[in-house]
Amino acid sequence: MLSRFKQTELWLPGISVDCVIFGFHEDQLKVLLLKFQNTRVWSLAGGFVGVDEDVDQAAARVLLERTGLSDIYLEQFYTFGDLARNDRAAEEHRGVNAAMGSLDNDLSWMAKRYITIGYYALVDYSKVMVNPGEFSDAAEWVDIVAMPHLFLDHNKIVNKALEALRLSLDEKLVAFNLLGETFTMSDIQMVYETILGKKLVRTNFQRKMLSLDILERIEKKFTGGAHKAPYLYRLKS
Repeated sequence: MLSRFKQTELWLPGISVDCVIFGFHEDQLKVLLLKFQNTRVWSLAGGFVGVDEDVDQAAARVLLERTGLSDIYLEQFYTFGDLARNDRAAEEHRGVNAAMGSLDNDLSWMAKRYITIGYYALVDYSKVMVNPGEFSDAAEWVDIVAMPHLFLDHNKIVNKALEALRLSLDEKLVAFNLLGETFTMSDIQMVYETILGKKLVRTNFQRKMLSLDILERIEKKFTGGAHKAPYLYRLKS
């Protein structure tokens, strides 16, 4: 099962990618987590960089393997290279390897010091086809405010990704990647409020969105009374 990763000549030593996959569902900002086989250890979707890959290609490959999606928003946001991140690596990797039934000498290279490049991805939750992969036996979408203790420094990576996402809301308008093709103004505001962790004034928010001239109003959303139906919007092409 793990033969691909036993071929150490296929991978660059000391470099990995970790992806914080954000989705929006039931008014919650969620992160896709994976559980290592036969353990209670949860982690982000990540992987190693192939000798014939760019790091961006490696991150895109990891996302495709875990979500089944290729045309999604993906951004590199930080490199985690502190010496301290390796303090727990060897012990935690040995425990995970043992639980998965692999011998130390098979995967010992994974327990050495790794610098990881952090990416965050924004996906339409409804389109994701989760595949836990060969290292994991479960996957779960977890609310950003209810993160469990994660493998190595993955909690730090999640927090840093959320910081980067918040900074990109206005500059890059990335929040729309979490919505479907059409949405109401309330849908947009809910995404912004959930990411920012605070309430926004409806009239001010709507005025701001409309002033950007990026939205196309397409029709009324039927709710029983035409005068009460909110408008549907989509991004201009």
